Amino acid sequence: MKIWLVVTGKTDATWLQQGIDVYLKRIGHYLPFELKVLPDLKNMASLPPPARKEKEGEALLAFLGNRNEVYLLDEKGEEMTSRQLAALVERKMTGGCRELVFVIGGPFGFSEEAAAKASGKISLSRLTFSHQMVRLLFAEQLYRALTIIRGEPYHND
Repeated sequence: MKIWLVVTGKTDATWLQQGIDVYLKRIGHYLPFELKVLPDLKNMASLPPPARKEKEGEALLAFLGNRNEVYLLDEKGEEMTSRQLAALVERKMTGGCRELVFVIGGPFGFSEEAAAKASGKISLSRLTFSHQMVRLLFAEQLYRALTIIRGEPYHND
């Protein structure tokens, strides 16, 4: 199974990108993983938030195509423990899922069309984080999930 993390725009902070790179490398030891960066759309600052969500949604849907195992990382999503995330990933792995996609939306969330495409929504916390910070947090949690699945000692209960 291949896992994707889809984000909009590049990571500006070098220190964040360095942390993300550490976990991308670690995750790659377990399964194929790719960070897909959708380019920032031009002239978006002048658009009202609903129009920005729609434009970002169109770009996301174009990438997703017929991929049907899509989870949105959203503050209104289901809160999970690390073990619950590991169980979700393991169910997808053993259930024959070929590609599992996690998506971090833009600052105004997801368009209705993108939300309708999702299999579910996951919240990493009730706290609010920058979209760039969520990239690092999710990469660490995915790595943690993979070590839980393998029974490795990274996670301590």
